[in-house]
Amino acid sequence: MARGGACHVVVFLLLCAAFPAVRSDGSDHKYKVGDPVPLYANKVGPFHNPSETYRYFDLPFCSTGELKDKSEALGEVLNGDRLVSAPYKLDFLVDRESEVICKKKLSKKDVAEFRRAVAKDYYFQMYYDDLPIWGFLGKVDKEGSGDPSEYKYYLFKHLHFEIFYNKDRVIEINARTDPNALVDLTEDKEVDVEFMYSAKWKETHVPFEKRMDKYSKSSSLPRHLEIHWFSIINSCVTVLLLTGFLATILMRVLKNDFVKYAHDEEAADDQEETGWKYIHGDVFRFPKYKSLFAACLGSGTQLFTLATFIFLLALVGVFYPYNRGALFTALVVIYALTSGIAGYTAASFYCQLEGTNWVRNLLLTGALFCGPLFLTFCFLNTVAIAYHATAALPFGTIVVIFLIWALVTSPLLVLGGIAGKNSKAEFQAPVRTTKYPREIPPLPWYRATLPQMAMAGFLPFSAIYIELYYIFASVWGHRIYTIYSILFIVFIILLIVTAFITVALTYFQLAAEDHEWWWRSFLCGGSTGLFIYGYCLYYYYARSDMSGFMQTSFFFGYMACICYAFFLMLGAVGFRASLFFVRHIYRSIKCE
Repeated sequence: MARGGACHVVVFLLLCAAFPAVRSDGSDHKYKVGDPVPLYANKVGPFHNPSETYRYFDLPFCSTGELKDKSEALGEVLNGDRLVSAPYKLDFLVDRESEVICKKKLSKKDVAEFRRAVAKDYYFQMYYDDLPIWGFLGKVDKEGSGDPSEYKYYLFKHLHFEIFYNKDRVIEINARTDPNALVDLTEDKEVDVEFMYSAKWKETHVPFEKRMDKYSKSSSLPRHLEIHWFSIINSCVTVLLLTGFLATILMRVLKNDFVKYAHDEEAADDQEETGWKYIHGDVFRFPKYKSLFAACLGSGTQLFTLATFIFLLALVGVFYPYNRGALFTALVVIYALTSGIAGYTAASFYCQLEGTNWVRNLLLTGALFCGPLFLTFCFLNTVAIAYHATAALPFGTIVVIFLIWALVTSPLLVLGGIAGKNSKAEFQAPVRTTKYPREIPPLPWYRATLPQMAMAGFLPFSAIYIELYYIFASVWGHRIYTIYSILFIVFIILLIVTAFITVALTYFQLAAEDHEWWWRSFLCGGSTGLFIYGYCLYYYYARSDMSGFMQTSFFFGYMACICYAFFLMLGAVGFRASLFFVRHIYRSIKCE
């Protein structure tokens, strides 16, 4: 029964993720003159703090009639959307001029609340026929004075809607405020307000299928594209130079090593071995903490698969602008469905490393990424509840996520683990491992783990850092990112550079007769995640205007989880590349 329920949940969520263009709010409907068109007020919040958003009617706006909440998909709730029916009536092809919504006497408390919102540069967001509308609540008149006590605060009370239509479809909507219709909020006194709106309909020849193009173009402007392509060219040059240099050096050095070792074999048998051949009996000695290592590899492989599927969905156009919650829905669904890959990879590799307690290894794999993510979520959700923000998930949504984890993620993880345990795969070591490990010779400081991680992380990070700004401005700002093809190329470049630099550092480590390369290759591969988190500090303090405890907590909390995911994913890539390389070079020589 549980398995059947899980299948139904998965199918439903997959439909939400794969077919987001099918909406239930009527946005794909055709209208006749006078037909009501759905208009929902979504949220308000400080413009520079994208995570700190509140329900529209948390502010003392007047409303007409009973407020009706719109039922939302999982991804929309995770995105912080809380749609409620708006008081404006924008019926199809019906013009309105200075229509009064309601008259309201604002109390001193209401005035103070609106003034605080205007001072913090609050914006509002609405959706009309699933088209987004943005606007600011008011303005601050500084009158050339540097003294905040002399500032004047005004609330906009008149909204002008300009709506474009093509035959029987809504194509575009713009909202602007009347700069002359203002309410003075400067003093703490009761104020009478008449909230009004106007609507003007205009015909356009833009087809319905292209009505979202205007939002896509914001990230496809010539100046932005030029910077994006500069980023691509810079990354490609970095990759070509690096891979060419490393390939040339490694090929030449390895060729010399092969010739030297072949010559040594033909010479006296008692000649002392040196370099990476000297440690052939230790290089495939299994690492310490092999259960944790296998769990890291399993989680990293799952996250790599997740990233690949997300890119495929993005490239086929699933995540078009303002497709509310599609990305979050896809992340939840695909992560749940790929947990079997984590279980299989971890258990299979753990058994190859001659591990015996595969159940504990499976539990560790399941908790390795979900554990820190769950703890971070608990803390941040508590902060959001304290702030009464829309980022606080309702109890029902938490139950749905728990059910997905209990009925889909966990069973698939266990099934993958059982399949991995029963795969009977053996670790393919081309040389035999000696009974006792050789002593590692003293090495200079720059061959220690931390300096090597710094070298390994810097090069991949330098290939992607230009593109990072646009991603951050989209995720933690109000820009729209739509050039997924460029992002996919940057992702491929990141993988190539990570693999090559990890292989090179692994070779230099083995050449220095240090055979403990397993963890080092994983840490070096994943170190780019630490550089990305360092960029978070720079972005927050130098490139953004975010402020406040809640926004700071959300930014650094969730970015820590994302960078940790990058660490695991790129660590798995670095280790796999190094393992392939090490097997290849030791298969190419004759060892006693």
